[in-house]
Amino acid sequence: MNARTRFLLAIFVLGLLMTGPFMLTVGILLTDLSATERAQLIHVLQPRLPIGIFMTAFGFVLGVQVLRQLFRQYVRGLRQMAEHLQLMLGANRNFRVVPEGPPEVVALARAANELAIQRDALLEDVEQRITEAKNSVEADRNRLAALMSQLALGVIVCNLDGRILLYNSRARLLFTALAKGPTAMNQGTLIGLGRSIYSILDKAQVAHALESIQSRLDRGASEPMANFVTTSRSGQLLRAQTAPVLSGEEGQPPRITGYVLTVEDITRSLEQELARDQVLHTLADGNRGALGNVRAAAETLLAHPDMESEMRGRLLQVVADETGAMSQRLDQTTSEFSDALKTRWPLEDVLGSDVISAARKRIADKLGLATSVDGIDDQLWVRADTFSLVQAITSLAGRLQEHHPLHELRFRLSADNRLAFVDLAWHGFQVTPEALYNWEMEPMRVASEVLPLSLRDVLERHGGEIWNQRETTTQPALFRLAIPLATPPGAAIGGPQPTQSRPEYYDFDLFSFSDTSIDLDRPLAELAYSVFDTETTGLEPSAGDEIIQIGAVRIVNNRLLRQELFDQLVDPRRSLSPEGIAIHGISEDMLRDQPTIDAVLPAFHEFCAETVLVAHNAAFDMRFLQLKEASTGIAFSQPVLDTLLLSAVVHPGQDSHKLEAIAERLGIAINQRHNALGDALVTAEVFLRLLPLLREAGITTLRQALDAAEKTYFARIKY
Repeated sequence: MNARTRFLLAIFVLGLLMTGPFMLTVGILLTDLSATERAQLIHVLQPRLPIGIFMTAFGFVLGVQVLRQLFRQYVRGLRQMAEHLQLMLGANRNFRVVPEGPPEVVALARAANELAIQRDALLEDVEQRITEAKNSVEADRNRLAALMSQLALGVIVCNLDGRILLYNSRARLLFTALAKGPTAMNQGTLIGLGRSIYSILDKAQVAHALESIQSRLDRGASEPMANFVTTSRSGQLLRAQTAPVLSGEEGQPPRITGYVLTVEDITRSLEQELARDQVLHTLADGNRGALGNVRAAAETLLAHPDMESEMRGRLLQVVADETGAMSQRLDQTTSEFSDALKTRWPLEDVLGSDVISAARKRIADKLGLATSVDGIDDQLWVRADTFSLVQAITSLAGRLQEHHPLHELRFRLSADNRLAFVDLAWHGFQVTPEALYNWEMEPMRVASEVLPLSLRDVLERHGGEIWNQRETTTQPALFRLAIPLATPPGAAIGGPQPTQSRPEYYDFDLFSFSDTSIDLDRPLAELAYSVFDTETTGLEPSAGDEIIQIGAVRIVNNRLLRQELFDQLVDPRRSLSPEGIAIHGISEDMLRDQPTIDAVLPAFHEFCAETVLVAHNAAFDMRFLQLKEASTGIAFSQPVLDTLLLSAVVHPGQDSHKLEAIAERLGIAINQRHNALGDALVTAEVFLRLLPLLREAGITTLRQALDAAEKTYFARIKY
């Protein structure tokens, strides 16, 4: 029996208590009296009956008001206090009951707050002990994550169902780069915790590799591994090495519970190897005939030393022509190998001061030239191939030392906009533009070493430039090398992007995860979720308003994966209202040249694959998606949970279920409102806080959550 039913029953009882005795007394009197006495009694009561009815009605209304006030202060107040106590017990330990109402309720609220304070003290002590106990395990995990981040290959750990348990940043970058088509607009759509590796690699090849590993285990191999080459969606060749994750009791044969994949894109290296093989084949095939002709001419000259001068001249001309052709082929081969060498240079993010230090040391070792620094920005990062850049700087120093008297070379490092400037300054002479141009085009030399590359090759590979200048006659002359800046580790670019190379999340509990579809009877804590939000041109989807931004984040195994995001602006092909721009902050300039919804929805659909959708006031967002089914052919058929409805399920006595109000109740800070990705992140945190409250209410499965949400008042809202 709910509170409303109990209140109506109390009013009914009050009415019986007020009118029942009077009506019963009158009924008894009328029964016992004769007809004459009843007529006399009615004659006496009839003039006074309106006053009696009025007094009875007034007393009834007054009693109802008193009863209603008591109900509000005690019944409803205690019900809200019960909801607040649930918050303190689970979702928000820092929440406290506001002592208000009658003295008894205030005393109860204060006692509850005191108990909460004592409970928090005990929990903090327990948590401290648990934290200390977990330190060693976390240290091992962090070491694993750090090691993974340093690997040059993509590493992916999967369970036997092919679900991804761990991946490093290299793997994420690799498969993002391989993605093509509409899915390429969003990083990480092909890889993520809980997703299937078989959306990337061929299942049959992985299964064959595992069978080979099991066969080697059966034969007693200590470190069984298997390798295979496969093709990505867009046609690149990938080399994968598979190693098993083993478990088993002592004395029992090892059992494969998962596997580790190291993946490398070998497309470019294979093409380069084929090109080099072709060059070598051309060189060998072309020179074979030339060497035969030279050998025949030389043997003839040796066998006939007294031959005629005309014939000797012809044979010598054959030798000259063939050796010239061989020399030309060798030069061409050297040039082509030099081009291949340039394409193999890796550009990495390095500290600019480290490049300067390496160059100074090499100049001192190879040239014996004194160097110093003047104005080095120690926090400046550049994107460069350290070896080739140091060689280029050393070669420049050697050219200066070779052509002009030079006592000291000073280094400066600065930045402007997107470029870093490495300055080599000296006092005295000025290098002419013609001399610098020649130095750029000639092969680099460092002491007795000659490289097949030029300074211009190095600069073009870095996308840089070089020039010489002198600001005033009193200032030193200098060479300035402009090279690209790099983003310092830990700096955020354009929103919540990954800031470190190590994986932010890894979850080996997923080794027991074997879900192949969304089961409505599966526990909520075991499901994967895509929490999303949209920004739109207006509030009327059926009247032509359009989506202008979609933001989403994934939840797997009760963890919010902040690195697995979807964040995309959408060109609505219509103008925006000034009122809407003031709310979401998205201007028409920001939407210009952005993809349309026809291109964005397929990518978002893939991001949400095999997950339950979660949104706040989901009916609004889903209506926009449903209206696009006919034009895009994309249908979102998975179950949808609404945090607004779930909040009404666990807190039916609260006045507001807006996202801000729920976040405040649950102790969640809102950093960015009315931004699709920002709202999706807040909604995800709200959803995670609601899960234990749903469990306390007896709602543990997806089916139970959907049924409970449909029974709330807010589920009647339509768009």
